[in-house]
This record gives sequence, structure tokens and C-alpha cells, in this order.
Amino acid sequence: MSIWTRDDYTPDDVNKHITKKSILNLLDIRFTEIGEDYLKATMPVDERTHQIYGILHGGATCVLSETVGSIASILCIDQATKMAVGSFITANHLRPVKDGLVECVCRPVHIGRTKHVWDMQVFDSNGRLAAKSELTCAILDR
Repeated sequence: MSIWTRDDYTPDDVNKHITKKSILNLLDIRFTEIGEDYLKATMPVDERTHQIYGILHGGATCVLSETVGSIASILCIDQATKMAVGSFITANHLRPVKDGLVECVCRPVHIGRTKHVWDMQVFDSNGRLAAKSELTCAILDR
């Protein structure tokens, strides 16, 4: 059974809302898959997302994780009356990534009326776990 408010969401539905004036566009974050209980997105590892040693910046990993978790919350709520905003994020950076794409896989821990908690795993191009994050989103009235 799907956790989303609609069964017909596609990655294109989400990607079309990425505007030129957003960090999602700047970092080239793209949604790639929506399953019954998960959401996936990718981000390139390059000069835009490197830290000074030429590896993926932890902050860029957090941007990816918070983006995917926040969008997951948005897909679970009545967007006409509610909004979802990130309120707390943790991240463990487990392995350095120098290049390629990282993929974030987001799954729910808790989907409540006023709070959502998401688990995100970030994998490198070889499928190895590079980071693990948890995001809490507050669900607010518009």
C-alpha cells in the first residue's frame, strides 16, 4: 500500500518544480524513482559539491538528504491545507566520494499528523553506503 496521497506521482511531477533559482537546480538534484514507500534522487559529485580535499562535502550530502525527505513529506500531505518543513537533520558521513553520482533513498520511520521522520541512505556510484541521515519534518497549516 502506498504512503503517498496520490498513487500516480512520478519523478517528472517532482522534477518539474525544480526552478532555476533553487539549490536543487544549482546542485543538479534530480528525482529518479517513486515506489510505494520510498523516494529516490541523485546528485552529481563534482566541483559544485566538493569540499577542499576534492571529496563530497557533508553539507551537500545534507542538502540532498533534506531535499528528498522534505519532498517525501510533501507527497504525504494535503498540499492545499498543509506544508512540510525540515526541522531537524542528522548525518553520518561513512565513506568519501570523489566523483560520479550519489543516490539518496528515503524511507519513512514515522508519518504522523504533525511530524514526519525519514531515514535516508546515500550510496556512491558503486552502490556502497556513503552516508546515512535522518530528517524530521514539521507539518504545518498553510
